[in-house]
This record gives sequence, C-alpha cells and structure tokens, in this order.
Amino acid sequence: MADFSLTTLFVVPVGNTLPSSGSTQNLVAGQVGIFKADYTVANAGNIQTNNPYFYIAQGRTNTYLQGSKRSDKISSTGANVSEWYKVTGNSSVTTQITEVGGWNVTPGTDVTITLRAHSSYIDTLYFNGFTRSVTVKGACLECGGDPCAQVDHQALVDDFIAKFEQAAPGNNPDNISFNTFWTFSRSGSGQNSVLVITAKPLTVYGQPCDVAAFPYEYDRMYFRTFPYAGPATTADFIVADSCNIIAEALITQHSSFPTGTSAEITQLEKNFYSYQAGYLKHLYRMVGYNENFESWVSNGTTYDTYYIKFNELSASAYKWGDYIIEDSMVIIAAPAGAVSSAISTVLVAALGAPVDQTPGTPTPDPLVP
Repeated sequence: MADFSLTTLFVVPVGNTLPSSGSTQNLVAGQVGIFKADYTVANAGNIQTNNPYFYIAQGRTNTYLQGSKRSDKISSTGANVSEWYKVTGNSSVTTQITEVGGWNVTPGTDVTITLRAHSSYIDTLYFNGFTRSVTVKGACLECGGDPCAQVDHQALVDDFIAKFEQAAPGNNPDNISFNTFWTFSRSGSGQNSVLVITAKPLTVYGQPCDVAAFPYEYDRMYFRTFPYAGPATTADFIVADSCNIIAEALITQHSSFPTGTSAEITQLEKNFYSYQAGYLKHLYRMVGYNENFESWVSNGTTYDTYYIKFNELSASAYKWGDYIIEDSMVIIAAPAGAVSSAISTVLVAALGAPVDQTPGTPTPDPLVP
C-alpha cells in the first residue's frame, strides 16, 4: 500500500457463515466473524448497542503460538474511521473497439492507417507502444473520370482488412503481426462501409511456481488509430490536418480492468501476509518453508472488497515519541453474492453505506481519437 497503513487482509472463504454465538475461540479455520468489545458476536441489530468498538476476526488453521487473526478496534459509530469504501467485483472485461468511417478519399490518394497499442507488457517490449501502419494505394482515375469523386469505400475497407490480416514474415518466429492484437471486419456496405477494429483479450500469463513472486498486476490494452493521406510516417500523430481529413476514427467501446478476481486477491494475500503472522513471517521460494502461509482464495471466484481505514481508537494511546503515527487498514475480500451481502449488512449498520469506488469505464488518454 502506497499510504503505509498497517493493513490486515481477511479473505472470506466461499460459503462462509457469520457466527451467531460464541466468540473468537469458536471460529473454525478460515471462518470470518465480526465481534463486539465484550467478545460476543456483533450483528446488524446489536453492533452499536452499548458497544464502543468492534473488530473482525478469522480462525486460523495453525493455532500454535497464535490465536485467531484479528483487526484492531474500529469504532462502532465510525468515530475513528477516516475512509470506508467498497469495490464491487467484476471479472468481465471489455476490449476496445474503434470504428473508422466517414471516408473522404478521391482517386489517386494513398491512404494509411497507423495503429499504436499500449498495455503493460506491450510498453515493455516497444517504446511508445506497438506501432504499425498499412497503406492502401489509391485507385486509379479512369479516363474522363471526375478527380473529385469518391472511391469505392467498400473496396477500400476490404483492401485494408486484407492488408491488416496478412501474416508477419515467417523467417523470424518473434515477428508479430496485427493479428496478434486485433481482429478486423467491415460493417455496412457500399459508400457507408466502416472499418471495425477490435482488440483481442490480453494473453493470460502463467503464474510462476514461486510463492514469493509477485506476478499479478492490473493491465488492459488500449490503442490509438490514425487514418491519414499519404505513405506511412514515423512522425508522432498529435495534430490532424484539418484541411485533409480522409476518415474519422471513433472509439465505440473502451477497454476495462477486471476487479476482485481470484488472481488479484491471491496477490493481496502475499502482499499482506507478514502483517499478522505470529511467526515465520517471511515468504520463501520453497513452499515447505512457509508453514504458516494459508490461502482462502477459491480459484474462479469474484470478490467484493471492503476497505476500512481508521486511526487508534483512543488518542491517548499515542504519547510523545520520535515516531510517525500510523493508521490501520482492514481489507475484507468477500465472495460476491450472499457471503458479501451478509458482511456488508453488519458493517453498514455501524458505519453507514460505504463509498462506491468501483472503477467505471476508464477515461481514455486525451490524445486517443
């Protein structure tokens, strides 16, 4: 976490049931519960009744020298809470779709379309993005023809599709073609023909067999489309020639990031493991050395995540000293659906409705057409 909050992550198992009686010592391995200051179970009806604070706890598999995993004290009225928000899980992602239409091409005009793609891995391989161009030679003017007339737009789009779909030269297995990242099609016909460019989903990279590795990262692919007259150029495409617009590129669907996927939550388990491990806090590359590490993530499950950032319940707990006061953060990753709803009901009764910070459609770069 960039804000350096002391963070405790609770990954709620699939099918988790909040306890209705008992206390933390009654939690089975993995079970998550919410408890009052007197160690009794908190629910939506009693969490604020004669109760100064609550905490979240989770049963452990290994209880040797350690009890249940617990958060710090959170005010039952939210008095010490500085941030309280939720991110709704969504494993479905959209890919970018751009349509090129409104053609204004006269006979003899060479037309070029340049695509420039960006993603985390693409930008690692290619400076300023993967940039490639194709050029379609202008149709010849028939004898006696009108030089100001429009060319056959359907034939022009079909020519572009054929060029885009050409395979990369086979003499080098590392050569990459447009087909690696996009699919191409035509909508409409005749002079109303539109070139449709659709980004392919990102490649799913394999997880390394290394428990200490941090492989997960947020990533999406987006691209810029530049149609212009003349041959391909290596110049940056910043300002279009307003006197010679040969086509318009319009993004009809933006790409998005997934949220709350099992891979993302698995990464959080690694990131925050040492914060509340009683002993054996380090993650070693050989699995046998990580006897305290346990994962409650279920592959293929989508999780809602709840974030509670809060300060020390009693300000008097901090005396003068040569240290920086740190706040705490609780992250609860709960399987979307009934399990998430049950936890949300109790937390909302104490803290009110969380701020919804679920990311929407990404705002594109201003330079994207």
